[in-house]
Parts: sequence; structure tokens; C-alpha cells
Amino acid sequence: MSVTQVSAYAAPAAKAPLERTTVPRRPVGEHDVLIEIKYAGICHSDIHQARDGWGEGIFPMVPGHEIAGVVIEAGAGVTKYAVGDRVGVGCFVDSCRTCEYCLRGQEQYCAKGMTATYNALDKDGEPTYGGYSTHVVVDENYTVRIPDGLALDVAAPLLCAGITLYSPLKHWEAGPGKKVAIVGLGGLGHMGVKIAAALGAEVTVLSQSLRKQEDGLRLGASHYHATNDETTFEKLAGTFDLIVSAVSAPLPLDAYLGLLKVDGAFVNVGAPEEPVSLNLFSVIGGRKTLAGSSIGGIPETQEMLDFCAEHGLGAEIELIDAAQVNEAYERVLSSDVRYRFVIDASTI
Repeated sequence: MSVTQVSAYAAPAAKAPLERTTVPRRPVGEHDVLIEIKYAGICHSDIHQARDGWGEGIFPMVPGHEIAGVVIEAGAGVTKYAVGDRVGVGCFVDSCRTCEYCLRGQEQYCAKGMTATYNALDKDGEPTYGGYSTHVVVDENYTVRIPDGLALDVAAPLLCAGITLYSPLKHWEAGPGKKVAIVGLGGLGHMGVKIAAALGAEVTVLSQSLRKQEDGLRLGASHYHATNDETTFEKLAGTFDLIVSAVSAPLPLDAYLGLLKVDGAFVNVGAPEEPVSLNLFSVIGGRKTLAGSSIGGIPETQEMLDFCAEHGLGAEIELIDAAQVNEAYERVLSSDVRYRFVIDASTI
């Protein structure tokens, strides 16, 4: 196809409401696939970027990096996919392909910087536009296959929320005999509970209140504690092998680090806009690790999708029309969703 305009929802400027518009898509190259987007998840990071929370953005901005759809055209050199295949696109659509991290399938840590699915510039210097649109053109090497066992709507959030939790849980070896805590039962955290439980770990949810306790236990947690209860940090001191924080607000890290066993790890996947403070004695005393983790590479993302299909782990979603996106943003900010908004792309 030639470069064409596709319908999309975009933020015309920082903090401006999203509105329906059109954006260009490049021609299908030799190794590209043209994907008809069926569903696009709404990630909290979409809101951060559309509102310049993580720095100056590129506008107009079409957010969306939780994309599930169907291949409707394939370039002449494409070998991985065919027309009709169910595919997904996550947080990046290219990388340098030659650095040590790309070569070992960790493209998310590309030494030269990955090309984000939106709010970035591609190799031609053109802005990338994300999944709040009807179609996208992506190199086959940055596309993953969605197994038949996963419905496309509940699979879409796995392309960010799923892999963001799967990667650290695997890296820090969550599994039988390990006590794992997930901080925050939201769009990210609810997938952390599901995945950690499926890996065989004993899972605890640490949430501000007990409001979602029934959900947490239903999703696979064995325990649920409120962090607004000051006795929680006393009762659970020295309990966990691994804590994964999925919240986007600054936390009292010293208190949370006190919940770890010796050699335990506290891993951040939520990214607050504000700096956090730390007393280094909180990590020195128990040889503890304070770490971060960012999504996963293409091989690990495929592994995650296959794992989720095997264990029946789709996201808990609320399906919306594209015209509801601004309302959805406000509801995300007020924690009024259980647990991921997904846009029906047929309404764009």
C-alpha cells in the first residue's frame, strides 16, 4: 500500500483532551506487516506521556502500546506471519539490532535506545503513532503472535502490563517456595498477581486499603494487606523474597525494604513522576536489592503470551468505545477501573 491516512485518537498538545483525527502510516516494506488493530489497551504511561509527565512529548501524540490485531498485508520478505494471523505489538517497534542487548533478545535495553511505539522518532525521523488507531505498520521482527487460546481483547493489555510483570517475576525467579508481594492491585498489579500465582509463588497483595481484597484473592493471591494500616509493616517485617511495586506514586521505600528477607529484592515497574528518597542502611543491613525492570524483549514477550495462553491468564478489562478515552483517563487517575480499559478499535 502507499502511505495513507488512518483514523486515530490523538492528543493535539500536552494535557489537551484526545480527539479524533487522522495520521499517516508508512508503506508496507519488504519485512513489514500491516495490522488491522482490533483492540488497544490504555496504560497509565499513556497518560503520563500525553500530559508531559515524563518530559516533553511529541505532538500530536497517538498513545497506545498494547495492540492486538490481525495481519491484513505482508511484505514480500515476511516469513513469520501471513494474512489472517493474530498478532500483537508492545512498547517498541524497532531497535538498533546490533548491540549486545538486541542480539540476545533484550531489545528493551538497546544500547542506542529502542524506538517506542509512540512518542518517538523512527529511523526516518518521522514520529511514531500508537495503537489508538485503526491500522499500524510494523516490522515483523517487532511483532508477536497471539496464541489462539487468548481472546484479542484480553490479550491486548498483556503487551505491556503482562510483560512488565512477567519479566521481573521470571528474572528474580518467582516460583514454588518463594514469597512474593505485589504492591498495588491495578492495571499492572493484577497481572502480577495472576502470573506470580501461576508460576507457583505464594502471593501477597499490598494495597492502600482492603477495598479490592476479594478481587486479589480471586486472582490468585493467598494474602492481602492494607498499607494504610501501620501495623502491616510490623507484622510482615522480613517476610518476602521478592516485592514488585506496580504503583506510579512515590513510596516510603525504607518501610517497604523492611518487608524483605535477607537477599530479598524490591523491584520497581511503576514509574512515579516525582523523585523518591532512600536511607541506604535499608539495603545495606540485609544485603537487599533495590531494582527496576522495563518490559521485556521480543522473545520474552512471546514466551509470556504463550505462558498466559497455557494458564488462561487474560487481563481483567472494561471494553470502551474510542469516544470514551478522555473519561477513561480520568477514571484511571482515580483508580476507577478493574483493571484495564481496552479500546474497541472498530469505534475509532
